[in-house]
Amino acid sequence: MDSINIFKGYGKVNPNHLQDQNPEASHKRRRLIAISALLFLSLVLGVTIGALIHESATESPEPSPSSLASNSAESTIRSVCNVTRFPDACISSLTAVNNPPESDPVSILKLSLRVAIAETSRLSSSLRSVNSGDADAATRDCQDLVEEALSRLNDSAVAIGKGGDLTAEKRGDLQTWIGAAETDQETCVDGLEETKSAVFDKVKAEIDNSMEFTSNALAIVANFESILDKLNLVRH
Repeated sequence: MDSINIFKGYGKVNPNHLQDQNPEASHKRRRLIAISALLFLSLVLGVTIGALIHESATESPEPSPSSLASNSAESTIRSVCNVTRFPDACISSLTAVNNPPESDPVSILKLSLRVAIAETSRLSSSLRSVNSGDADAATRDCQDLVEEALSRLNDSAVAIGKGGDLTAEKRGDLQTWIGAAETDQETCVDGLEETKSAVFDKVKAEIDNSMEFTSNALAIVANFESILDKLNLVRH
């Protein structure tokens, strides 16, 4: 009977033993699941942050109002200077003095006159500084002509500085005055070259600059309507 009881008991699992093991196994499974979930969330979070950083780094910054104004002014200056005989000198000189940036063609014309006046004034000073012994008749004539040219350019600046619309009549007056200033400068140069004046070489750079910038201002006035058309602006 004892042997039968032994065989009857073989293969049976002690319920108490199962109860002792189940809590520990369940705890391990829960811990593994929790760790796996944390790793997955960390991976997702890392990918998301990486994508946001990449998007932020590659996203173009919003242009500031000052940069927009500068770009607009630069575009206007290029359009205006394209009608001149010396566009490179026109662009560089106007860009240098256009501060704060102005994109109105009338303002750009005022700046072109300002540059022409500055260069003609520099030429006038150079001619006046010539020693009296070196100042031949051609040089003295040139001094007078440049002074007259400077006066005409200043008159033009005063007229445009009074405000109001730049009407066709006003543009006609400006064209007459600036054209006369250019003629004065050319007559000055012709006289110095014909007499082979020693002064010519000393003031050649100032003469070239004065004539170039006066020519640019005249071209802008003469072609002002086409500039407005190019910029899609209303004529007055």
